[in-house]
Amino acid sequence: MDDLVTERLVLHPLNVLEAERVAAAEPADGDRWAPGYPADGDMVGARRYLTTCAITGDPQPFGPYEIRRREDGYAIGGLGFHGAPDENLTVTIGYGLIPSEHGRGYASEALRELLRFARTSGITRVQGDTDHENTASQRVMTAVGMRLVSEDEQLKYYGIVWADGRQAG
Repeated sequence: MDDLVTERLVLHPLNVLEAERVAAAEPADGDRWAPGYPADGDMVGARRYLTTCAITGDPQPFGPYEIRRREDGYAIGGLGFHGAPDENLTVTIGYGLIPSEHGRGYASEALRELLRFARTSGITRVQGDTDHENTASQRVMTAVGMRLVSEDEQLKYYGIVWADGRQAG
């Protein structure tokens, strides 16, 4: 699977060996990790991916991606799918950046590219959620076209739906 590339970022799909290193927070020689990476969310996502691989096989391209800055190649966060699409071609996403990279538009840029990839891959619906207090994440999802669809006592749920599952013109 190829990297997804944006103006400032590279979204690198993790393989099993890379995910094992992220899950254990133990970089190998050659890994370029910014201070603070991986964060708890990155480790949780890597573990989810490894469990999925063990039970049902590798879901890539619908697995985790490492967010790297193009300028220096350092990993600054992660995003990705929580697994393969369901029977309705729906996927769930998650994302996060290390605190030192907040406020630079990286999360919106990365999520916008992941949504583009999902749509061109035939996905018809993407969903995500966030804590009520996480207004930054709510702004990111809104900025990329996701809309608030429901909420409960703990979370706000966002989604985007494409009727045809394909990228427009």
